[in-house]
Amino acid sequence: MKINKVLGVGLSAIIVISIGIVMLGKNYFDKREKMNIDSVMISNIMDIHSKMYANALEISVTEAEKKMAIVFDGMTLDELAAKLDRYLKDDLAGKGYLYASYSLELGVNPYLSVAISMHETGCKWGCSKLLKTCNNVGGQKGQPYCNGGSYKGYDTLDDGIRGFIYNIYANYYAYGLTTPEQMNPKYAADTRWAYYVNKYMDEIKQI
Repeated sequence: MKINKVLGVGLSAIIVISIGIVMLGKNYFDKREKMNIDSVMISNIMDIHSKMYANALEISVTEAEKKMAIVFDGMTLDELAAKLDRYLKDDLAGKGYLYASYSLELGVNPYLSVAISMHETGCKWGCSKLLKTCNNVGGQKGQPYCNGGSYKGYDTLDDGIRGFIYNIYANYYAYGLTTPEQMNPKYAADTRWAYYVNKYMDEIKQI
């Protein structure tokens, strides 16, 4: 009887100890697994941050390279825009960057686009009513008509500048008409139009 009691107590103790060992072991491995998962997560986060930093650095370098790149007539884009701004007057003042960037984007000579605008609008002395009321910077005709007339209207001045430069690209450059002389017969009835546009271009170059 006593022996059975002792054996029972001993067996119970062994079971309790075994359960304890199993629980400790499970807790240990659970912690190890969690540590491994945490390590993987930390590693992934560090990798993501490293890539983000590398991308940001690459973008910064790319932007810096763009700013330093020679884009036209020995100038960077910012230098060209500043040059055009020194010539643009009245309502067109401060639009040098738009003329420069969009002209170059379409492969149009920025001096030419500015020269035509200055000639068509008279902004050297005071911009025309067509520009002020219709945002038309190139004397273009067509729809949507502005104020019931035959000239084209734009919602904003920036839209008008882009539309004007695109018109040069699509209706002149696309057909090999890239100089004032080549454009004159199609652009204006005045046979001296090319002469005036060239004169403006020379002034822009020298400014």
